[in-house]
Amino acid sequence: MATPLPAPRLLPSGDSAVTVEFSRNIDDTANQRVLALDRALAAASVAGVTEAVPTYRSLLVHYDPETIDFGTLGEKLLALAAAPAPPAAKARHWRVPVAYGGENGIDLEDVAKALNLTPGEVVARHTSGDYRVAMIGFTPGWSYLSGLDKSLHMSRRQNPRVFTPAGTVSIGGVQTGIQCLAAPSGWHLLGRTPVRTFHLHREPIFLTEPGDRITFYQIDAKTFAELDRAAEAGEIIAELVAA
Repeated sequence: MATPLPAPRLLPSGDSAVTVEFSRNIDDTANQRVLALDRALAAASVAGVTEAVPTYRSLLVHYDPETIDFGTLGEKLLALAAAPAPPAAKARHWRVPVAYGGENGIDLEDVAKALNLTPGEVVARHTSGDYRVAMIGFTPGWSYLSGLDKSLHMSRRQNPRVFTPAGTVSIGGVQTGIQCLAAPSGWHLLGRTPVRTFHLHREPIFLTEPGDRITFYQIDAKTFAELDRAAEAGEIIAELVAA
């Protein structure tokens, strides 16, 4: 008989939000429970709930305290977390091109040295991964991916950069990710993708969703420049793989 999973913790987040915490660590099982509760809450249409924001290990639930109080909402959330969740939609699989190294991946050489690998081995291991979008956050379209090969796990930079370019594909700790917009970062930059996971003047505005699968493939700098122009014009450069 399977061991029952522990109940999540309810943490007040100000006077109009509650965090439902499933784990204190980055964990795929916890993340799947987060997404299951997010689906269950959406299907339940609980009066007073205004928004739910899934993360790696918790679900932040915003609510109207004049419609529902913390205690009542907490009971409903715990009940939903313990009950079977609505089935997830079939995960989409995106193939995402990446130009590794050089000016597009300024940390590739240093990462390879730190991990006692060649740059080519780092790229080969990174492109062989089958990743899952665990959450979207930090900046619009920033896709945090689980499934990084253990041989590529690496502590973040001691001195974060105040600027990293849009489209950066990087690693940090046990994660890899796609940074859509230019932003500060303490992760290690392996390459860049022309894919816009966020494009304000495109439908859909957000390309990836939690639960989607991602695989990377390598392109050269010339192909990157060509695809980057097409993506800027609103084309979806990522390839949607048929099931």
